[in-house]
Amino acid sequence: MSLPEQLLLSDLLRRRVRCDQGLDHGPGSEAWMHPPVHRLLGWISRPSGLGDQRLAWRLDQLRGLADQELFVQGDGCSTNPSTVDRLPTLIGASVLGRAGSPLGRLVDAAVELHTGRILHYLVARSDPRLPGSSRWRLSPERIVDQQPGQVVTALEGLDDLPLARASVRQEFLRRSRRWRDQMQEESVRLRDQVQQVGDRFEERLEGWLEEPPWDPDEQPDRSAEAEAWDDWPEADPEPGAWSDRPESTPRRRRPAPVRREDSEQDPWF
Repeated sequence: MSLPEQLLLSDLLRRRVRCDQGLDHGPGSEAWMHPPVHRLLGWISRPSGLGDQRLAWRLDQLRGLADQELFVQGDGCSTNPSTVDRLPTLIGASVLGRAGSPLGRLVDAAVELHTGRILHYLVARSDPRLPGSSRWRLSPERIVDQQPGQVVTALEGLDDLPLARASVRQEFLRRSRRWRDQMQEESVRLRDQVQQVGDRFEERLEGWLEEPPWDPDEQPDRSAEAEAWDDWPEADPEPGAWSDRPESTPRRRRPAPVRREDSEQDPWF
């Protein structure tokens, strides 16, 4: 049964330990680690909920993983709760920022199984037992100082760390921030397009205004205009102009209508 390259400490502790003889040695309860070099040496299991016996397992004894169980080879080292409580660990330690303000707690760690090296820690701002709480990745290189129950960093806030798992509230804030950035980028793009269209229209308008309606080197042809006026037909004289014609020209008169005596007179005339 192949093992993954890395595993979360919480996934290792939540499984029950079963040895090669098929015996159930209970679930994991504590991490066995060496904090100065950020390395996981093994873990502690609790065979019975009534007794004080504890079993320590080395990480190299791990042979396989199932959904609810993990399989080990060999026997565990028997110990007691007082000895387990004296084991140094950073899990559950408070994380302090640059100004000394508390930022959260170390609640989990990603472990490289074949070496035991801790790749990064997981920081929770609220109680880690609350479902759906956010997790931030804290690499060991960003830890400035560490003491029992306390880790000092140079962070201004948890937003300086990459987000490993977002809660519902954090996911909503992140999506809202992404939508706002996309809307700003779209507004800038549309404004640039409108500006480019306006610049092109202004350039064309300036070209139309600077271009003359005709070629200044060419002179208008006046002869064609004069010929057009000469070919224009003469208009008939006005009614008052008949008085200027010669007396020899007889004036035409309209004949008077013939009226019959026996015709019936129109009462309207």
